[in-house]
Amino acid sequence: MTGRPLIVAIDGPAGAGKSTIAKRVAGSLGIPYLDTGALYRALALFLDARGIPPVECDALYSALQEVSLEITEKEILLEGKNVGAEIRAPRIDAIVSAYASLPMVRNRLLDLQREQGKRKGLVADGRDMATVVFPDAQVKIFLTASAEERARRRFLELKERKENARFEDVLEQIRERDRADSSRSAAPLRKADDAVELSTDGLTIGEVTGEVLAIVREILNKENHNDAVQ
Repeated sequence: MTGRPLIVAIDGPAGAGKSTIAKRVAGSLGIPYLDTGALYRALALFLDARGIPPVECDALYSALQEVSLEITEKEILLEGKNVGAEIRAPRIDAIVSAYASLPMVRNRLLDLQREQGKRKGLVADGRDMATVVFPDAQVKIFLTASAEERARRRFLELKERKENARFEDVLEQIRERDRADSSRSAAPLRKADDAVELSTDGLTIGEVTGEVLAIVREILNKENHNDAVQ
């Protein structure tokens, strides 16, 4: 291999299981996990709490320059406070895509994400990890699942947290999120040309993790072979 830090970029629609799988893959590979979704959720929480709408304006620019945001292996620190639970609330589910579509917001986080990858490598999941943030990643994977399956998972997650929710509402929210993520002008959700597509429908978390690790091994073995013959 070239010796460069290993970057595994996992993209896909909301609820496809990206974060769960990325965390497990990172643990198996012994490299950090970068929770990009949590970063966007934390910014959405910050901006919404200050009454700043999801439109590009001077107030948004100023707020983004002032915000203190740090991600560690176990915490998302917003202004020094761990907001890991707050950013998973239904309110944030409903607004995060609107903020994440803004170029100002995406540019604010771009350098932070890339800097993380230069250290020890990482596994990152999101909407544009393979297409925009880490276009040179050695491994690119696009996880998919039907809207119904993704809504079912989200519905069960909300029930476990004792939050009131209707499956029909969750399904519509998933579909609306898909429309917003796919049609936005800044870094829309799409599969990278050289990404491996993997459907998670009907598969357990362990099975999907195994599939992803097999893809990583295959790509790295091929890279090792190419380096050996050069």
